[in-house]
Amino acid sequence: MDAQKGKSIFKIVLIILISIIVLMIAGWWAFCVKMYNENFNVSEDSYEPLMLRVEDFEGLTCTRYSFPSDKGQMLAGYLYGSGDDQHAIVIIAHGFGDGGHNSYMDVAAYFAERGYYVFAYDATAMDQSEGEGLGGVPQGVIDLDHAISFVESSEDIPDLPVVLFGHSWGGYCVSAVLTYHPEVKAVIECSGFNSSPDMFESGGRSQAGNLICTMTPFISLHERFKYGKYATNTAMDGFDSTDAAVMIVHSADDKVIGIEYGLDKYYGKYKDDPRFSFIRFEDRGHNGILNDPGNTYKDEFNTGFDKWLETLDYDYNAAENRERFIEDKADYITANLDHEKWSHRLDKELFGTFLAFYEQALK
Repeated sequence: MDAQKGKSIFKIVLIILISIIVLMIAGWWAFCVKMYNENFNVSEDSYEPLMLRVEDFEGLTCTRYSFPSDKGQMLAGYLYGSGDDQHAIVIIAHGFGDGGHNSYMDVAAYFAERGYYVFAYDATAMDQSEGEGLGGVPQGVIDLDHAISFVESSEDIPDLPVVLFGHSWGGYCVSAVLTYHPEVKAVIECSGFNSSPDMFESGGRSQAGNLICTMTPFISLHERFKYGKYATNTAMDGFDSTDAAVMIVHSADDKVIGIEYGLDKYYGKYKDDPRFSFIRFEDRGHNGILNDPGNTYKDEFNTGFDKWLETLDYDYNAAENRERFIEDKADYITANLDHEKWSHRLDKELFGTFLAFYEQALK
């Protein structure tokens, strides 16, 4: 009886321990998903006072379209052009955190002025596109998949070869989407990453340190349940699914998406593959990687803005002054921003390299 009683107690203890472990895992999983949703299941709008404008680019035209994504949500698309001698279409996938495609209008204008149509769009829940929230990182690949299909099937858009351009989240999207669109001729991926959880891990490492690595497996499971094949498909899967030419651009000091998640990983596998080109910077960071490092207008404007802050007769950090400061800040920017200078800060030498890369791939 004593032995049987001992076995019963052991079983009870074991069941309790297993239950506690299961509950701890479930709780941690729920916490990880909560953090993920707070960061990515969001709606973002471009900051209006700093938005780029079509009229600031001489000869640029823009035609707006609307097309459905996976759940029937309608996405806003924009076809940019300049002149009448287009020979290919660049589709731009924008980054995350500053609304939709607007901050890449200067990229669109550059290629449009040089013989390309450019199709850009706002991802789900961004700017003019529908959706209560983005949902998660793989939604970007889904939206781009639908954007490419729309461009290729639209009777209003000329049937021309397609090349892709993406920065940050968009860099991941233009790479992974090749799995579904191997017909794409060329891809330029700037400051991107290989797998969907990389964005959460790289961005969260500065806040959570190595603890972030205990969260990514649960994020991967969450995305897999929610997005299926789109969640497990990586940039490298895309690269290996096509004969497209690929250019990878990244900066070693990128604090948003570490270079180890992008260029360094790709270089290790594809450095001897003639389809691939690599541009590695050392000191361009993340958001400024496409801009001319010698262009000082942003710094000049920020210096003036800081001086203006010193003239305020109230504490702009205080909660009770939040709405007042938002309005005053917008008024200051509207009155003082030189849109001509703000809109023309791209690194023309770098974009000349991009242009030559596309031209070679289209031969």
